Amino acid sequence: MSSLKRRSVMLAGLTGAFLMVGAAHAEAAVRYYDTAPGYRLNVRSGPGTGYTIVRVLSDGAKVPIYCQRPGETVTGPYGTSNIWDNIDNGEYVSDTYVHTGSDGYVAARCS
Repeated sequence: MSSLKRRSVMLAGLTGAFLMVGAAHAEAAVRYYDTAPGYRLNVRSGPGTGYTIVRVLSDGAKVPIYCQRPGETVTGPYGTSNIWDNIDNGEYVSDTYVHTGSDGYVAARCS
């Protein structure tokens, strides 16, 4: 095997290993939060109550927050806010029903 071909194979292997570590790190960075006790939480297709309900979370559910975005202002057990949490691809819950310990953003803004 030529020296150039060997370097290309080595670089490809290192790049693949780096991407795998990077993906694992990104997965590990997602934090799960408790939803408000005593509530079944509507999960919506967008950041507001006018969006379709795509599913309902049971009382005591934990949710990941992948990113957050502004939307309709809602009042819930944890205050009043326009922050909506993206908990899955195209699925949002009002941050006022998620115990994040903050009145502001705790994750990156959704693009």
